Amino acid sequence: MGAPAAQPKTRPVVLSEDGLARLLARLHHEGYEVIGPTVRDHAIVHGPLSEVDDLPRGWGDEQTPGHYRLVQREDDAYFGFAVGPSSAKRTLFPPRQPLWTAESRDDANFAIIEAERPERRLAFFGLRPCEVAAIAVQDRVLLHGIVEDEVYAANRADVLLVAVECGAPAATCFCRSMSTGPGMESGADLILTELLDGDHRFLVRAGTTTGEDLLEQLEHDEATEEDLDARKEVLASAAARLERRLDTTDIHGLLMGNLDHPRWDAIAERCLACANCTLVCPTCFCTTVEDRTDLAGTEATRERRWDSCFSLEFTHTGPASVRNSTRARYRQWLTHKLATWIDQFDTSGCVGCGRCITWCPVGIDLTEEVDMIRRTSEDNVAPWPMVPSPLQEG
Repeated sequence: MGAPAAQPKTRPVVLSEDGLARLLARLHHEGYEVIGPTVRDHAIVHGPLSEVDDLPRGWGDEQTPGHYRLVQREDDAYFGFAVGPSSAKRTLFPPRQPLWTAESRDDANFAIIEAERPERRLAFFGLRPCEVAAIAVQDRVLLHGIVEDEVYAANRADVLLVAVECGAPAATCFCRSMSTGPGMESGADLILTELLDGDHRFLVRAGTTTGEDLLEQLEHDEATEEDLDARKEVLASAAARLERRLDTTDIHGLLMGNLDHPRWDAIAERCLACANCTLVCPTCFCTTVEDRTDLAGTEATRERRWDSCFSLEFTHTGPASVRNSTRARYRQWLTHKLATWIDQFDTSGCVGCGRCITWCPVGIDLTEEVDMIRRTSEDNVAPWPMVPSPLQEG
């Protein structure tokens, strides 16, 4: 192993609203393609950011199980929302990814042409702490697992992360239970906190030397004790507003010791097996492979696309699917996400963003389901270590 990365030495600084615009402009000047929150299709989603006016200033979100709405805020906050349906996964691990093309050269020969891997500098702007934690989880799975995923590695090669601590959690968030928010101390190149107490400004901390170099090129003020106290108030207020909690104590033993619990049947009666939860989840990584040929039979393409453990065909082996009931498929998703993921990757597969709750058409809430199993199975819990947080790992 090489020497550890140098840690930044700068103290927290403060950027004005104009400073935020200059930061975005600087990223473009450095050759980054900037992706961040923007309003599209009545939601706040990840998209290209050309200038600071592309941010969803003055917009918030209203989220409850099975419900999402944009709402106009009374202030001009740039980051007065929680998380939307899209995440960095859509860019780093695209829904559809060409793998190779086969072209016929003559009647007996053909050529395999591998898909080009992107070579671009990416800057994710305005990520929430839970989203940064989700990238860390996918890094663990797709970069540092037994086999490196070449597509993910190519997309992840030159990525800069600008995070914004959460001051407006949704009613479906439970990041504090997973130790992934609402604040963060490391994990991103720059960590911002939007302060709205009087002067509209941004407390900025460098998480890496790359972030430190960026700050040095921007006009800024040194943070005062009042600024640091204002940050603490933002995070305390956000933590107090978190309505949901997931008790992770011995969660592996709890779930794996209750595979026949009747609650799975109750969930299956509501679950549509639509796969919305896996599609909006920032860490789910299940895929399938599709092959297509043209009508003339002279060209074939192989493409990887997102799949889901909720799909009946996902475990189709031989004459039938291994998990042929909604009960079995939901149980597989939840136990893998919260329990056996720990066996595979030494971390939980959940970051507490609450997307699966918000975007479930029938409002199934995994925190309620785990709590129900826990309350009705107190004598059936096997010992297991606490769930480690992606933000606390090296």
